Amino acid sequence: MSEHHWIGAAIRHHGVFRGAAKRAGMSTEAYARQHEHTSGILGHRARLALTLMHLTHHDASQTPESTVDAHIEKAKGKL
Repeated sequence: MSEHHWIGAAIRHHGVFRGAAKRAGMSTEAYARQHEHTSGILGHRARLALTLMHLTHHDASQTPESTVDAHIEKAKGKL
């Protein structure tokens, strides 16, 4: 797989971690935080879940320049 599709290769069993969190009666993030230092597969899944939770979706139509320009225009409107 290309480096752009690493997430698809990293997740082999979709929903297993979420199901374990649900069985424990916890949110996925709380369960991941509790087990992020655990060794083995559970720890690996917890660390991956935390990584994926903090990724943002990339919008190809927004460049860094257009984002800055939008913030500047918004700030000018408030003055």
